[in-house]
Amino acid sequence: MKKLIILSLLIVPIILESCSVKKDVNISYDLNSTIVSYGVSRLSNHLETAGISLKKLDANDHQQTGIFILTPNNLLKEPQQTVLSKHISNILSDGYKIILEGENIYVLGKTDKGCLYGIMDLIEQIGFSNDFTQIEERHVNPASSFRAIKFNLPWSPYRPGPATELHTETCKDLNFWETFLDMMVENRFNAITLWNTHNFPFMIRANNYPEATPFDDDELNEWKTFWKKLFKMAKDRGIETYLVNWNIVVSPEFAENDGAKVHNDRSELVKKYTKESITQLINEYENLTGLGVTLADWMGNWGDVKMTPTEREDWIEETFVEGMKNADRKIKFIHRAVLAGDPKEMRRVIDNADLPEKTIVEVKFNWSHGHSTPNLSLTHSNNEGTIMRDFWEPKPENYFIAWMVRNEDFFVLRWGNPEFIRAHINTNNFEYVDGYFVGSEGYIPAKDYSHKNTPTKTWNYAFEKQWLFYHLWGRLIYNPLETNETLTKAIKRRYKNIDGTNLLKAYSFASNVPLYFASFYKGTWDFTLYSEGFLAPWQNGFDDKKSPFISIEELIKHKTLDSKYLNISEYCRQINDDLQIADELITPLELALLIDEDCNNSMTIINTLRTPENNLTLNSELDDLETWCHLGFYFANKLRAGVSLETFNLSQNQSEKEKSVEYLEKCLGNWKDVIRLTIDRYEPMPYVSFGHHEPRWPEFKAFHWNVFLKDVEADLNFVKNSD
Repeated sequence: MKKLIILSLLIVPIILESCSVKKDVNISYDLNSTIVSYGVSRLSNHLETAGISLKKLDANDHQQTGIFILTPNNLLKEPQQTVLSKHISNILSDGYKIILEGENIYVLGKTDKGCLYGIMDLIEQIGFSNDFTQIEERHVNPASSFRAIKFNLPWSPYRPGPATELHTETCKDLNFWETFLDMMVENRFNAITLWNTHNFPFMIRANNYPEATPFDDDELNEWKTFWKKLFKMAKDRGIETYLVNWNIVVSPEFAENDGAKVHNDRSELVKKYTKESITQLINEYENLTGLGVTLADWMGNWGDVKMTPTEREDWIEETFVEGMKNADRKIKFIHRAVLAGDPKEMRRVIDNADLPEKTIVEVKFNWSHGHSTPNLSLTHSNNEGTIMRDFWEPKPENYFIAWMVRNEDFFVLRWGNPEFIRAHINTNNFEYVDGYFVGSEGYIPAKDYSHKNTPTKTWNYAFEKQWLFYHLWGRLIYNPLETNETLTKAIKRRYKNIDGTNLLKAYSFASNVPLYFASFYKGTWDFTLYSEGFLAPWQNGFDDKKSPFISIEELIKHKTLDSKYLNISEYCRQINDDLQIADELITPLELALLIDEDCNNSMTIINTLRTPENNLTLNSELDDLETWCHLGFYFANKLRAGVSLETFNLSQNQSEKEKSVEYLEKCLGNWKDVIRLTIDRYEPMPYVSFGHHEPRWPEFKAFHWNVFLKDVEADLNFVKNSD
């Protein structure tokens, strides 16, 4: 991960003293650069609202004053060449400088993408006032070269079911993608990774296996037009595109026509089909940046026949690597570390591939629950609960690690915590790390299917509702030194009369709730925890077998993810045995106090921000934060109830049982507050499908907090009736 990030500030008057009257501003740049041209169009659209027009000139045109967008690729005249030569040496790829000299603004970058980010910075600095006199000099280099969003596709999905299928039309709409890609640029994400089990039939008709594609020529041409336009839109914005599939999968049509199995068919036929499809795909889609593959699920994960780590890597080498080598151009490669089994075998394949650019090795940070503790507690490996450090020890030379921060913990409520993101980046900022993926397996941020169609809903797409999540992750992965003062400018652009600093503080306090919960209650794969709902649809510890809801018994006995936390049963055992608890450990009662403090702090701010003048969307954000707070109060009181109940179990002290009942009565009130804040805003929504797993709870088809009120009451009755 790159360590150099420099931010320097200087305010000087330039170009325009005031933008209250119509003015023309010269802007010189490489007119042939689609990436810079996109940035200039964004700047032009911004200035048009104030009656200011940009006069666009080629970078080589001589002009006295204006804005100059410069890279080393430009053949420049003086004085632009001198300015570029003087300042370019310490700008990294994707980095930029804004230099003010006399009446001129210079945006400098090693690459067009760096210049694009500089232009976006200019737009933000000019703001709604369009006051050029407030522009500050900057030098910003990215902390990570790879800043990706994980986006699961609804066709050939890994998680089939209603929660996936309802996104199909939205995800085939290029208007959606244009809006999504614009958001990525604003937040400095530079890669979109598109995931499903088997994408080839939606993109090509394989030369030797035409039966694998179920579409007629017109239908396939529609798909091809979609993909080509999507990849071009991304490239024009400086965004890399990657397709990531699982592994040994073919289409049902291929399986039926060629006598193969859809999954885990290791025949030479399927190898040949896969290898040739990869080559053809690369050749037909010139703007596709790269491919990715995972080593799990259909590589003998289930059933009687298992694949060894060597066999898995051999299959990747004989299909993906060979297919890429046979193509007419070189592409980038993502090799997931999931269930690779033996890092030495992975290193062998990457070494033999001899790719021109470093391979990206994706490692799931704390498995499927990256929104937990910033301390690496486990990865998704063959040995559950372990961290396979051999992926980065010794330090790799031809690949780098990109952390996958999965979110399977909140799909409905808004979230934003810059302190957690900075802590995550700073804690895990190693030489072998140079990137992040952010996204979900079970949640697609396209169609907003959870929020009711009320006047509050002023957004079109789900990701727009969760705008702060993307804003904070993207901007801080790019530059973790970006201050809260700068980050809150985005809040002011949305809500002009709000105290943005206080709103961000309220967000941060409230957004600690799911982090505390996922750090205390250990989750592994997707369905072992859904923090927002207090659910574990698939337990990986003690299971009362009553419902997906995490009961008080399950909370007491479950292990913690972060080793600095003591779980309830261990804490009570040590107290009962009169043992000394290590000072560095956080007990359940101490955690309850931390949660209460954060939630009370957030509630205090929320109450000051609620005014009659607020627009409805702002009030919706405040309602989400208040919901998090009541979920936090619920969690804190349930921790206390659990300690009292377990103490009663060990001591048979009736007063402890009575205390547990009192705390659970408070829990019931907390949960009713959650329902009060969500019942009129959110629909019961389809929960994520278990996919290829048998559903544990077939009756659990839709999520809303109201559905689980009976389980909160059941906790109370359980303790009342306990002996």
